[in-house]
Amino acid sequence: MKTIIIPTPGQVEIIDTPKPIRGQGEALLKVLYGGICGSDLGTYRGTFAYASYPRIPGHEFSAEIVEIDKNDQNLKAGMTVTCNPYFNCGRCYSCQRGLVNCCTENETLGAQRDGAFSEYITMPVERIYDGKGLPAKTLALIEPFCISYHGVSRAHVKKGDNVLVVGAGTIGVLASIAAKAAGANVYIADISEQKMNYAVNTFHLAGGILNDRPEDFLKKVNNVTSNNLFDVTIEAVGLPSTFQNCIDAAAFGGRMVQIGVGKNKHDFDFTLLQKKELNVFGSRNALKKDFLALIGLVKAGEVDLEKIVTNTYDFDKADKAFYDFSKNAASMLKVVIKF
Repeated sequence: MKTIIIPTPGQVEIIDTPKPIRGQGEALLKVLYGGICGSDLGTYRGTFAYASYPRIPGHEFSAEIVEIDKNDQNLKAGMTVTCNPYFNCGRCYSCQRGLVNCCTENETLGAQRDGAFSEYITMPVERIYDGKGLPAKTLALIEPFCISYHGVSRAHVKKGDNVLVVGAGTIGVLASIAAKAAGANVYIADISEQKMNYAVNTFHLAGGILNDRPEDFLKKVNNVTSNNLFDVTIEAVGLPSTFQNCIDAAAFGGRMVQIGVGKNKHDFDFTLLQKKELNVFGSRNALKKDFLALIGLVKAGEVDLEKIVTNTYDFDKADKAFYDFSKNAASMLKVVIKF
């Protein structure tokens, strides 16, 4: 079979690999669509904190079940599904407490272990979720939606909250959608006016804040909030500057959520956390309940996920997909590969 691999930063190749043979408790899947995550792009660029090489990328995907044994989830051959790509150890203190999303030995497909960007893969049956008849392209977008939804849930976003999402990439836009679905008034900030406006106009957000001049950011936040700042701020970039944006823009007694992943350290005035009595949450991965809830939400027609897809490439153009995305990240939102 054919497999997409990143042998070193800046290179993508399609190579021949053996077709996998499923083991006990596993299913054989034919991959249909795969989304290029920001972490995949970071692996391609050499900037992702968890990257090692060579690496098969991909953890956002949909697939058709080819082979599967009888199971208690009523999954059958021919069904279109999506999967939970976060492999937990089951032994650590986090896993013992049921916090499997923050397993201390977590291995996510495409990050700490080889990913799903092959024509065929095997997956444990308990990690496979019925797509409920949703289109294959839509199902490939459920996993990133779960990342965003989990972060919004961590902040306990509720109706009437004023929320600022910093970062108009896929995770930021999906966090905006999730916060809006919870009844919040949502603003989104980005250095790219094109991506910011796309998010605001496509998903009918309350407004955007162009984050093009650091010295003007807080002034713009104060103008939007009548100097009250935001009830909730969500960091979806992974840079020291955007972390600081979220701390600064959070209201006294507010909540701040860190979703973005980065390599760089940040030196900041931590007393501001005490002064504002901020509630600061980390958000890592997602849970089974997030996947099931969002499949239901999308199935009910409450969110049109495919609106976040700006570019689709055929499998044999994978190298071009990564190259174009890296060069045009300011204008390309979600890039998917059709297998």
